[in-house]
Amino acid sequence: MRLFIGLLAMVVMMSSTMAQTKFTPREIDDLLPNPDIGWETFHRTANNDPNLPKWLPSTVYYFRWGWKDFEPIHGDYSFTKLEKELATAYAGGQTSAFRVMCCSSGRRDPYIPAWLKEIGGRIVETKYAGATLDVPDLDDPTILDAHLELIRQLGKKYDGDPRISHVDLGSVGWWGEWHMSQSEPAKMPSAATCRKIVDAYLAAFTKTPLVMLIGGTEQTAYACSQGTGWRADCLGDLGGFSKTWCHMRKLYPQSFREEKLNEVWKRGLVAYESCWDMRKWKQENWSLRYIFNYALATHASVLNNKSAPLPAGDDVRPEIERFVKRLGYRIVLRDVTASVSGRSVSLQSTWQNVGSAPVYRPYRIAWRLTSADGKTQSPTVTDALASQFMPGDVEAFTEAFIKDPPDLPNGNPAKLDQTLKLNDQMAAGSYMLSAAVVDAETGKPVIRLANEGREADGWYTLGTLMLK
Repeated sequence: MRLFIGLLAMVVMMSSTMAQTKFTPREIDDLLPNPDIGWETFHRTANNDPNLPKWLPSTVYYFRWGWKDFEPIHGDYSFTKLEKELATAYAGGQTSAFRVMCCSSGRRDPYIPAWLKEIGGRIVETKYAGATLDVPDLDDPTILDAHLELIRQLGKKYDGDPRISHVDLGSVGWWGEWHMSQSEPAKMPSAATCRKIVDAYLAAFTKTPLVMLIGGTEQTAYACSQGTGWRADCLGDLGGFSKTWCHMRKLYPQSFREEKLNEVWKRGLVAYESCWDMRKWKQENWSLRYIFNYALATHASVLNNKSAPLPAGDDVRPEIERFVKRLGYRIVLRDVTASVSGRSVSLQSTWQNVGSAPVYRPYRIAWRLTSADGKTQSPTVTDALASQFMPGDVEAFTEAFIKDPPDLPNGNPAKLDQTLKLNDQMAAGSYMLSAAVVDAETGKPVIRLANEGREADGWYTLGTLMLK
């Protein structure tokens, strides 16, 4: 087994009863394809996205479908189309995120299934941007019952499915965005109906993370208070709709105040979608550094640029690389001190999150020892969660922040003190110590550390220990 370049192993103390060795793995600057974070592809998997550069990894595939795509036949919850999509993305190294939509602004592509009217559901003819459209009345008991059952069945089949990164808590309003702007006479459902829909998602998905679009005020505040993360459309809008109003300087700060979102990132994932796409940002001469610093400071984990082509410009790739390296968690193992005493090894390790968000999954720190002949003691999966490694933080939406969002500082180093109990059958001799962040259920490494030394199986080789 190879030792990674730059490994520093230093014997600090040696006695007849204890040997203490310190390892300091070298940090790397690579873009890391880790679960649930980074660059999202949109309605195209990474393998089928011609606008995704080869240098830019994407581990999350995001799509939005109408109700009819999830339940084309009343009561058919086989989710045939969804199964195919999840399998395709997963085979290509991506997990999926999705939203259910009920109200389409396009007459040619209604989101509701035809059978909804046939079972007696109330469909409302409404005007939007000069077009006459049919939208469901979600307050209608027949429609509401059918929709709540769809949510229950989605959760029954997919809650905790490893192929799903997160679910976008949508359903209500145009495109599932929790508003019915510019519509007549259709209106938003009642607050009671909205709450029933939010509660249905909360009950259906207790393992798979949920995100809720900001701007829904009462319902967003409620959903986030119950443990969901949040999602925001129009990252990058610095005045594309109005000279006196924009999302980043007006809507987001207002939503944070009204919906009490400042602390949500500590327990729930934050997702952004670009306004238009990044080519518009460059056309308007809006600063990529400003926009990206803003997203990192608000603890984003993922960004959906709609699978659009990247803008031209020599500064574009360096700025995107700088951003994506810190988008979501980025875990560095700083050092490990191993003390061998009798049939146990004490490990004091230092970890640091230099990204923008925590690890939201219950991934755990694990260690293993491998003898010179390649035999491995069963890995020790500890109780220590990677979620405790928190990123840095800044005060957002102050006057100074709005003027120039600062670089997000690195998180504080976290120290772990753990002990490995050795198997009685382990012979004296030389053993290789390795570390990993693993899925507690499978014991398999799931996170790439920002360190050298990663082996083909995902474990990180630290160096050699002598057991007596």
